[in-house]
Amino acid sequence: MNVDIRSKIVGEEFDYQTLVSLLSEYSNPVMKVGALVRAGDLIRVKKGLYVFGERHRRRPCSMELLANLIYGPSMVSSDYMLAHYGLIPEAVFALTSTTFKRAKIFKTPLGVFIYKRAPAQYYPVGMRRLEFKGGAFLAASPERALADKIREDAGNIFNNQKEAERYLFEDLRLDEDGFLSMDHALLGECARKSRSRKIRFCAAVLKRMKGGK
Repeated sequence: MNVDIRSKIVGEEFDYQTLVSLLSEYSNPVMKVGALVRAGDLIRVKKGLYVFGERHRRRPCSMELLANLIYGPSMVSSDYMLAHYGLIPEAVFALTSTTFKRAKIFKTPLGVFIYKRAPAQYYPVGMRRLEFKGGAFLAASPERALADKIREDAGNIFNNQKEAERYLFEDLRLDEDGFLSMDHALLGECARKSRSRKIRFCAAVLKRMKGGK
């Protein structure tokens, strides 16, 4: 990279305005951005959002932060965060997020980013800010990630606690210790705000397994 922008950008994820401002010495900054992308020095994640090419990175890109930036307001949730917390055994490759805007899917050079719509009154429940070296991103708590997975899993219908328990531990193969560490009141709030009977049954299972406390 024959232009010293690496030393002037602290993180790995940055927007087009930041990039162009650092290329102001060029007569045509837009053309310079295109040249850097073609050379692999920069990767265009989507319109207006870039990361450094692999040979110029100081740390791996934060896929979670990119998910927040690609489409927002949003928070990382569902399968991705369940795997992040070690609650399900399967590796998850697509990054799943929740938003109160229209559902969308973005296929980028770094991977697939999926956004599912949630009711506005439910959206902020269980949101947390998770920090990493170099920044922070918005994500779902374990309870909220599970609630989103339950809501989005339209192929599984259950109508009582027994069926809910089978879904949690046989279909999802949810880690039982991790489930028992959850807050049943928060899972219950997710059920109320999303108006989901399925989440309500799962919250009842959690409360019963914790001894009704």
